[in-house]
Amino acid sequence: MTDESTPDAGRDFIREIVAADLASGKHKGVVTRFPPEPNGYLHLGHAKSICLNFGIAEEFGGRCHLRFDDTNPAKEEQEFIDAIQRDVRWLGFDWGEHLHFASDYFEQLYAWAQDLIRAGKAYVDDQSPDEIRLTRGTLTEAGQNSPFRNRSVAENLDLFARMRAGEFPNGTRVLRAKIDMGSGNINLRDPVLYRILHAHHPRTGTAWNIYPSYDFAHGQSDSIEHITHSICTLEFEDHRPLYDWFLDNLPVPSHPRQYEFARLNMTYTLLSKRVLTELVREGHVSGWDDPRMPTLAGLQRRGVPPQALRDFVKRIGVAKANSTVDIGMFDFAIRETLNKTALRRMAVLRPLKVVIENYPEGQVEELEAVNHPEDETQGTRKIPFGRELYIEQDDFMEEPPKKFFRLAPGREVRLRYAYFITCREVIKNTAGEVIELRCTYDPATRGGNAPDGRKVKATIHWVSAAAAVPAEVRVYDNLFATPQPEAGNFAAQLNPNSLETLTGCKVEPAFKGEAADGAVQFERQGYFVRDRDSTPDRLVFNRTVGLRDSYAKVAG
Repeated sequence: MTDESTPDAGRDFIREIVAADLASGKHKGVVTRFPPEPNGYLHLGHAKSICLNFGIAEEFGGRCHLRFDDTNPAKEEQEFIDAIQRDVRWLGFDWGEHLHFASDYFEQLYAWAQDLIRAGKAYVDDQSPDEIRLTRGTLTEAGQNSPFRNRSVAENLDLFARMRAGEFPNGTRVLRAKIDMGSGNINLRDPVLYRILHAHHPRTGTAWNIYPSYDFAHGQSDSIEHITHSICTLEFEDHRPLYDWFLDNLPVPSHPRQYEFARLNMTYTLLSKRVLTELVREGHVSGWDDPRMPTLAGLQRRGVPPQALRDFVKRIGVAKANSTVDIGMFDFAIRETLNKTALRRMAVLRPLKVVIENYPEGQVEELEAVNHPEDETQGTRKIPFGRELYIEQDDFMEEPPKKFFRLAPGREVRLRYAYFITCREVIKNTAGEVIELRCTYDPATRGGNAPDGRKVKATIHWVSAAAAVPAEVRVYDNLFATPQPEAGNFAAQLNPNSLETLTGCKVEPAFKGEAADGAVQFERQGYFVRDRDSTPDRLVFNRTVGLRDSYAKVAG
């Protein structure tokens, strides 16, 4: 068996390339980078890229840089810069001293743009954005040369300097590379290198009035940082010739190589940053960290452990072709991790009162319960038991069908860690709703076993009415109602039942003194985490994932 800590474990085509480059001596070490744009929060798709770039660096003894592509100040905020750093650390990775920004290189990028102008390979274009788009051509028709394409070097240098100085309004001029308007690759049809943008930049303020395009900034930033393997998603495959063209035509210190892999797509999920931004702006969710959002901040608030996310990314692998992952596979990874780590507790989400008529009034017993059935080192806890309890409404039926084995009139069931009880009477309100059960218990069955060997077909959870702690529980479901939501019509496809807020829930008293960030399994309910909205007087829990696991049958 291969040790999963070695570079041979989980080998994919990119890791094969890295291993071969090191073995051949092409590179003495590995340097990767994760280059987010600070215009929103990171999401699941970013997690795949983070795990790949940082993971390869760790596995092959190299380093991974965190570099912000901060080239569009109109959409960028310090909030996003801070959030991205938090999320990468939460996921378990660290860039050390290698925190970089494209804005660190603005002067060098500007100088290289001037080099292209001097070499006759770039020009200032006065066409409007619409005119440039219309003359760019199509996949079957060549583009048209700009009427400004043959400006002199002197005029281009002068106009470019005046663009930087802020003399011209937004959208009136751009700097374009002079490559080939007839190229079969549209990205090579005189792409825009700089555009005028009068906006406050989070790091450089108002020092700049022009900003480089992603295509112009990215490869050169890679080169400055001596990146060996520039790994990006598949939609940038057609950009690779342009990436190489810039590096081939500029006096850069190194020539990285770009490699593309398939991005993450998952059912019932949209990972478009535009859609996520609109979800927040239009109030469909409470914020970037709403637990229904596929953002890392939302997943963290929902209680998803970072280890589960890393395991999920490893399980889906790295491929060259796009595909869609079943969301059940993600839930499976979450359950698999939480099952090993989450402490067990009892909570009643929809309480139904039970009075044990033959139990002594005022008496309270301390029963012993295990904190984790598969990990004895987690120890045990004491839970109070008394005459009045709460059970789940769903655990009782007045007229049960054939395969319903839980509590019913005249039926005996086991209370977890406690006694056998039998329902003797059903109390209803004036609307005919069951509001209370009168039961009896068998004192000889303490601990949940009968000395005469009789068996019951169901064990149900409960909490002591006298000691129960009130709580609010938020039950989350998929944000979208359809397996393949469309970005262009996302609002109409939202799941109206993606959040159910349950008030009046009852949880066992062990929660009073426990840490706020610990994941727990509510027995027979699912995995939950305490939300930041909790106060000493008001506990709020988010459901991370239910206990039911449909994917395990497929995966097994």
